[in-house]
Formats: sequence, C-alpha cells, structure tokens
Amino acid sequence: MKYYKLNKNFRKIGTPTHMTPQFEGTEKYVATRELAVAVNASVSLQKPLLLKGEPGTGKTMLAYEVAKALGKRLITWHIKSTTLAHQGLYEYDAVSRLRDSQLGDQRVYDVENYIKKGKLWEAFEAEEQVVLLIDEIDKADIEFPNDLLQELDRMEFFCYELNRTVAAKHRPIVIITSNNEKELPDAFLRRCFFHFIRFPDRETMLQIVNVHYPDLDKELLERSLKLFFAVRDVKALKKKPSTSELIDWIKLLLWAKVSADDLKDLESMPEVPPFFGALLKNEQDNDLYAALRSKGFRPY
Repeated sequence: MKYYKLNKNFRKIGTPTHMTPQFEGTEKYVATRELAVAVNASVSLQKPLLLKGEPGTGKTMLAYEVAKALGKRLITWHIKSTTLAHQGLYEYDAVSRLRDSQLGDQRVYDVENYIKKGKLWEAFEAEEQVVLLIDEIDKADIEFPNDLLQELDRMEFFCYELNRTVAAKHRPIVIITSNNEKELPDAFLRRCFFHFIRFPDRETMLQIVNVHYPDLDKELLERSLKLFFAVRDVKALKKKPSTSELIDWIKLLLWAKVSADDLKDLESMPEVPPFFGALLKNEQDNDLYAALRSKGFRPY
C-alpha cells in the first residue's frame, strides 16, 4: 500500500497546485502502481520520464495512454540510427533557398519559409501542454542525448537563422524510451526520472490479456499463459517472447479456433504448438524449442 499512498498524497511533497490529473492507467493499459507513481513523479518534478525494459513491455504504448488519460495531444519523435539531435529542433533548407533565389522566387526574402520545425519546436509552440514521446533514444549516436541536454532542461533553444529564442509556452510531459542498446550518458540520466518496466508477473499478465480479450475462455487463457511462461523459462532462448507477442499469439489461436483441449493434447505430442512463430522470432530459438519437444521436453 505504500506506493498507493504515495500516489494519492503526492501533492504534499511539492506538487504544484496546477498539476495535471494523476495517471492511474487506462481501460486499455494496465499500469502497475510503481509505473503510475513514476509517471506522476516525473510530471510533478517536470523532468523527462526515462523508460527502460524488454522490447514489447509497453514502453511506447504508455505515452499514448498517458496522453489519452490526461487529455493531452501526443507528439511522437521516433529515433533512428541516422537521427541527429538538431532535427528535433529544426532544419534549415539552404539548398532550396539557393535554388529559389536563382529562379527569382520572392519567398527567399523570408528565411522562415526554409525552416522545417522539428518535434521539440512543435511541442514548445503548442498552445496547450502536450505529451512528447522520444522513442528508442538509444538507437541514435552516443552524443545524441548530450546534444539535447540544454533544450530538455531549459525548455528553450536559439534559432540562429531567425535570430530568436524559441521557448516552450507550456512545458511538455516528456517520455523517453530505451531498449538498452547503448548506455546513456550520466549527465543525461541526471536530468531524467528513471523507471524500469519489469516483465509482468502472472497476475498482471492475466489483467493485460483480459483487457484485450475480455471474453476469452478461461481454460484457454490458463493453458496459453502456462505454455507462454514455461517457454520464457527456457534459459537458452536468445529472445524471450514478450507481452505484445503473447497478445498476437492468442489472437491467432482465436482466429484458428484452437481450443484449450487442443493445447492440452499437444502436451503429450512432439509437435510445436500452433502459430509459435508469433512467439519465437528467430531460427535459433525455433530450432532449439523444436529439438527440445522432439526429445520429450514438455515445458508445462
């Protein structure tokens, strides 16, 4: 109950009176108390929320549901290996301006015509507070987080081409996700509120599946979860199946009208359960699991 009390009494430890409503999850997103506290703490502290966890544990989806729950517009910035920090601020298209000047286009006299606003600029100039998702920040170059330190801290940046400072009208709620592909700089980590989304336990997973499939046969649900968690316990797997992959697998079972009895019958057979390509996503894991089954291994 400690986490619950902290969530309810957060106003007592310095939360502004104009703070946004508390996040407690949504109809489509089951948030643990620890996760709800992390979201509300980052909002209260006005610091970016840095989320880490296994792929498929709902890090990206959280931003969508936080925006929905708090009634905010969501701005998403999906990071790639080639993404540069300044692209989140703006890009100046000097080539187009030069071409237009050669063609006598009158647009060249207003440099703002050649400024492409980035996601941070879009979030800063919003008339109301927004949720800004910086997704998979660890995909970019190691210097990428450091290049955004000042902008995320001060909530402003200087546009040299326009000779003016762009400051946030309303400080956005910033959610940053990472899959731990690269270590993030200490200076960047100090400016964030950190939360690691642990893989859901059986009880939480039951709630998650029920959100997606409220009318699912209870026996089919039990056997599906039993098999799913048993497969995750196979230590030699290169990539363990995730929550999103379980949801996809159950969807396929329902589509093919696979019953709980069908899964039960497989316990005594060497065949791999149906549609296991939704759970195991590489050749090594598929071959390993098939070999274990053929040798009589039954992870139930």
